[in-house]
Amino acid sequence: MLRHDKERIVSELAERLKSSQNLLVADYRGLTMPEIDELRSKLLETGARFSVVKNTLTRLAAEEAGVKELLELIDGPTAIAFIDADGDPAAAAKILNDTARAHDVLVIRGGLLEGDTVSDVEIKRLATLPPADVVRAQFAGAVAAPLTTIVGLFTAPLRELVGVLDARIRQLEEEGPPADSARAESASGEAPTEEEPASQEETTTTSVEAEPLRENGEAEDG
Repeated sequence: MLRHDKERIVSELAERLKSSQNLLVADYRGLTMPEIDELRSKLLETGARFSVVKNTLTRLAAEEAGVKELLELIDGPTAIAFIDADGDPAAAAKILNDTARAHDVLVIRGGLLEGDTVSDVEIKRLATLPPADVVRAQFAGAVAAPLTTIVGLFTAPLRELVGVLDARIRQLEEEGPPADSARAESASGEAPTEEEPASQEETTTTSVEAEPLRENGEAEDG
C-alpha cells in the first residue's frame, strides 16, 4: 500500500473515531469473507458499519483522534463496528453476540458506549436487552416502576441503562408480586357468599324506581 493511501485511510478512520460515541470491537479471526459480508449487511440494518483495518493504521488513527482507550482493544485481527448517531447499539451488540455464538470464532473484545470504555461482558449483557427505545417505553408504561427510575432511564447514558435495568429486575424479584395482586388472588380463592332473596316489596319498589331511568336513557339515546 502506498504511503499516501495509508495516510488517507488513517485520516478517514480518525474522523470516524471522533464522530462515533458508540462502537464495538471484535476479533474476526476465523470468519470467511462470505460470513464477514453477511455480518456487515446485518449490522448495517442497525445503523452500524463494520470495518476491517490493519492494526497499525487503527492505532495511528486512534492516537490522532485522541481515543487512546481503544488501543487496549487492538490485539490481533481487529474489526470495528461504528454505530451511527441514530443507530441502535443494543441491536448491533445482539448481532455480534449471535454471530460469536453461531461461529465460535468471532470474539467480542469490548467497545465504547457514550464515549466510555466497556468490557466484553457489558457488551454481551447489552445484547440480551431489547432495543433501547423499546426498553424505555416498557419502563415508562410500567406501573411497578418508580417515577425516579423512569426519569433515570430517559436521562441516563446507554452504558448506565444496562445497570439500571439489572438492578430493577433484581429488586422486583426480591419484592415478589404486588400487594394488590396478592389480595386479588386471595379473594378469588374464597367461596362466594349467598345473598338473601329480596322481599316482594323491595322487588316492586326497585322495578318502579328503575323504570323512569330506562325511559330517560332511551330518550337521551334518541
